[in-house]
Amino acid sequence: PHWATVSGPESAPGEPPKIERFFFVATRASTFLGAVSVEPQRAGELIPVLRDPVFREPGTFGFINQPSIFGHSIGGGRRIDLDVSGQDLTEILEVAGRVAGKVLQALPLKDGNQLRPKPGLELGAPEVRVIPNRVRLADNGVTARELGDTVDAFNDGLRVAELTVGSERLDLVLQGPAKNVIETQGIAALPVVTSSGRIVPADSLADVVLTAGPTELRHRERIRTVTIEIRPAPGVPLEAAIDALKQEVIQPLRAEGLPPGIRINLSGTADKLTQTWNAMVLELGLAIVIVYLVMAVLFESFIYPLIILLSVPLAAAGGVAGLVVLNLYTFQPLDMLTLLGFVILVGIVVNNAILLVHQTLHHIRDDGMVPTEAILEATRNRIRPIFMSTLTSVFGMLPLVVIPGAGSELYRGLGSVVVGGLSLSAVLTLLIIPPMLTMMVGGLEKRGTSKVVSPAPRVAGARSEPAPGE
Repeated sequence: PHWATVSGPESAPGEPPKIERFFFVATRASTFLGAVSVEPQRAGELIPVLRDPVFREPGTFGFINQPSIFGHSIGGGRRIDLDVSGQDLTEILEVAGRVAGKVLQALPLKDGNQLRPKPGLELGAPEVRVIPNRVRLADNGVTARELGDTVDAFNDGLRVAELTVGSERLDLVLQGPAKNVIETQGIAALPVVTSSGRIVPADSLADVVLTAGPTELRHRERIRTVTIEIRPAPGVPLEAAIDALKQEVIQPLRAEGLPPGIRINLSGTADKLTQTWNAMVLELGLAIVIVYLVMAVLFESFIYPLIILLSVPLAAAGGVAGLVVLNLYTFQPLDMLTLLGFVILVGIVVNNAILLVHQTLHHIRDDGMVPTEAILEATRNRIRPIFMSTLTSVFGMLPLVVIPGAGSELYRGLGSVVVGGLSLSAVLTLLIIPPMLTMMVGGLEKRGTSKVVSPAPRVAGARSEPAPGE
């Protein structure tokens, strides 16, 4: 019923959008699928449609998400990796199973959270292990490497040399007859030549065990690792999900006790979140410092730029208010692009305060007005340019917030921050900057006019007036 070609492109009210295209790829280790919505703006509503059949299969986990433009791959984006690392694979899987159970309690699947163990929580691939017996090997003068080479030669073949024929390189492979091993149990009877020239079966030098192994071997920092990939629900902030995992999963497991050599760490997007946040704080501080220094050079004062920078907190409050208003209608997280809006505001909102301060100083220094009259006249003269520039910026950015489109979720938060910050700052700047100027400008300008350089006294006899005719 979800196919657009079968039931039409229009969906009934309350139903998810119709599927325009669909693909499905299966490999030996995993499967991935995707669908394209007839209505691109509603593509996220197809997540339950694709997720529910996956989890109906016993022992199956899967991620269904709308890929981000900035994701590095289909699995990129808001993903937290919880790595369980160690040397013993059995202990790793046991701890990973406990981790998955606690993750499902902290972030339930019914709330829209998703979980996927990679490569898996069980040994799902049949495996034959040939475990060398060192005593028997020593008695027969055979090394473990020689035993392994013999077993390889009778299975996939043993590469012994590389030959060059013309311009081509060819592998010289030593391989036993294919008919020697026609069943799994036949590996125990593979012939092994000892140092004395005797031929003995492989099970006389090693233990051949039929067991199960992993479908995939994963290593992080050269240590065997099982990764629990967690994708929080869209309404759960990434930082809140990380805190929940630390407090409800990692700390309880460490308190219960982990096997020796087993480590649990957060990686993936969790690591990048801290790095990006630190970089964003640095960029915000650097933007404020640069703006302050530029204004200090222009006004030849370190006090006037401080008065102007009072508009920055006002803009930040307006940006938060704009984001809150947007969340009343649609969910918009405080992501890094949204935080970038606050950095942009630092360079924009100071313009209104600069107009007021500059015009005030012009009236005082050039027109000879008293500070109070200069401030009132500057406010009266600059109120129209302030609202003209603010309204053009706000209405220019407003369609990005009000009229959504495909991909608009990337910049919708940034637009709401800029619109809210500019709107509130334009009003409050006129209420705060003039009173601050009234308190400060009188003393600053008196101090500046008092510093007049007096002419140097003339020294008697140093120079005389020239006589007529000279």
